[in-house]
Amino acid sequence: MRAALLTRFRAALEIADLPEPDCPADGVVLSVLACGICRSDWHAWNGSDPDIVLPQIPGHEYCGVVEAVGPLVTRWKPGDRVIAPFILACGRCPACAAGQQTTCATQILPGFTVPGAYAEQIAVPRADVNLAALPEGMDPALAAALGCRVTTAWHGLTGRAALAPGEWLAVFGSGGVGLAALLLGRAIGARVVMVDVVPEKLAHARAQGAEAVVNAAETDAAEAVREITGGGAHVAVEALGIAETTASALKSLRRLGRMVQIGMPAGKHTRMLLPMDALYSGQLAVFGTRGMPAWRYPSLFALIASGRVDLSPMIARRVTLSAASAELAAFDAPAPPGVAVITDFRG
Repeated sequence: MRAALLTRFRAALEIADLPEPDCPADGVVLSVLACGICRSDWHAWNGSDPDIVLPQIPGHEYCGVVEAVGPLVTRWKPGDRVIAPFILACGRCPACAAGQQTTCATQILPGFTVPGAYAEQIAVPRADVNLAALPEGMDPALAAALGCRVTTAWHGLTGRAALAPGEWLAVFGSGGVGLAALLLGRAIGARVVMVDVVPEKLAHARAQGAEAVVNAAETDAAEAVREITGGGAHVAVEALGIAETTASALKSLRRLGRMVQIGMPAGKHTRMLLPMDALYSGQLAVFGTRGMPAWRYPSLFALIASGRVDLSPMIARRVTLSAASAELAAFDAPAPPGVAVITDFRG
């Protein structure tokens, strides 16, 4: 099979012909239909993710068609179109039994701890407890774009911060996660303020329904959000994983506000100096969130099917496998609006 292989950090991926993956006894092998290119992949590419052992095939935002099924699998058959969360849980431990699969102690992470989906095929273990059927007619590129961005944003807004209609939502960072939070927040009925430093991204957010935008390069973003919202946002999403935006997100909240840390802190940002006085005096709540359990996919699919949200504006570029290196390198600087999805694995 054709695959993109990370052999050196911060270097172009090697396009290689590799053996097709073996089918796990409890899993499946998928022919990959599409795979998103995510900022988390950039953390792997630049060497800041400690899970990566070279060589590795990146890619954790994927959907595909079942080609082979292991003998222990009961729910899936060849020809099924499926999607999986980027955290593959065991389904048996106390965390999984409580519905908290994203905290599974033996979780498997495609693209990080096992080979990922920048490839024509991927082996997916633990299929019965992790795969979800794709809705009939869903564009594979859209399914892949749901990836960790939309699913993590959905779980963060609904499963963690309990965003309610009429509340103000401030989103810091208008990349894939931020744009997803905007679209989903509006579908829930929230009023959304988007914060970024790239004018093109802010214009795109405004076109997608943001009630207000703030250019953090030109003003104190937290103060601007408090002024726009009449006292502060009820919920803030940090979607970049960096100290400056995390501090601003906390300071943008009104009293009893809730902040969701969705951006992955890596490298120098694993230790942050934060305004704990704002947390204390504002009696704020801070939620960390990472991924979404597989059992929550139907709630997201139902929202999409209802017509209340159109997530297709997230897809900015459909690219070839050989273009993945350039897309990863683009994350070194403020990236253009929207997300890139690999849809051609032969190019």
